Amino acid sequence: MIAFFEQFSTGEVAALLGLIAGLMFGVFAQQSRFCLRAACIEFWRSKPAAKFSIWLFTFSTALILTQLLMRDGWLETTSVRQLVTTGSLSGAILGGSLFGIGMILARGCASRLLVLSATGNLRALVAGLVVTLVSQAALRGGLSPARNELSSWWLIDASQRNLGRYFPEFGAIVFGILLFAAAVWLARKHRAVAWHQFGAVMVGASVALGWALTAWHASWSFDVVAVKSVSFTGPSADTLMGLINVPTLPLSFDVGIVVGVFAGSFLAASATGEFKIQGFTESTGLSRYLIGATLMGFGGMLAGGCAVGAGVTGGAVLALTAWVALLFMWLAAGLTDRLLDYKSESEQPSAKPQVLSAQS
Repeated sequence: MIAFFEQFSTGEVAALLGLIAGLMFGVFAQQSRFCLRAACIEFWRSKPAAKFSIWLFTFSTALILTQLLMRDGWLETTSVRQLVTTGSLSGAILGGSLFGIGMILARGCASRLLVLSATGNLRALVAGLVVTLVSQAALRGGLSPARNELSSWWLIDASQRNLGRYFPEFGAIVFGILLFAAAVWLARKHRAVAWHQFGAVMVGASVALGWALTAWHASWSFDVVAVKSVSFTGPSADTLMGLINVPTLPLSFDVGIVVGVFAGSFLAASATGEFKIQGFTESTGLSRYLIGATLMGFGGMLAGGCAVGAGVTGGAVLALTAWVALLFMWLAAGLTDRLLDYKSESEQPSAKPQVLSAQS
């Protein structure tokens, strides 16, 4: 193993590991139709069914497997940034709310936009690029002072961020199993496609795999390696800026994730005949996507992650700020859908019910 790490640089190894986790996420996110927005709409319209079960499968699988990694000592709590640094509850609340609103407007969260972009959806591609640019501005550019100010309103120290302290032994794993059982019940009741269910489980497993791979890398590397997993707002921004600013893209786990997810989704869509170029039309509009993407880009950086980075990846390690951000994503998305879409759609008697399509 030492010879392996002497042969390849830290960045090369990290990018390879990110590529592995990203390919797994991309393939199965595209195939399962994993989407927090779709799950929120079903839930808040009092019709939790197949799409909601898909999200539950992913979240519960990530939670169970990640907690098993932590219990077995493979993933040390002290190495997880979300559990050992100061967190912002104001950022989680405000950022999660903005992200939830933007997710409804742009018809997909940051991860879903990246996945759909690789299937030929130009609407998702444009919105995703806007998310990335605004994320970079919020991270290091002109919007960073506003993000820092809002984040400073309600800070909590590291000792308060770990929700695992409040669970009894095996409590988090049992909770994950209960969520998984609820997913199974919903999927059977509403006859969800078995392949979609399997894909959703594999999406959750890819999150746990990301934690496991980076923890393994950190334990062997001669350099300091950040232990992390799948996320999209920050990594997408860094990847895009790297492509723009330097002739050679600096390799990292985040770059591997972004490239892997895009490649995995493209391969899956191509193999199943689901790749199709789709652009903006009069009915889809453009301004809605741009406004939503802007809110998601700033909200995701303010919240400390997107619907996957905070909601699933951060939630799986029981980071309090991640759970708060996820809660407010759900609340804001439900309210936005109620105000903007639900009434107008319900007033159309000829409107067809939503289906779990690849291009939603």
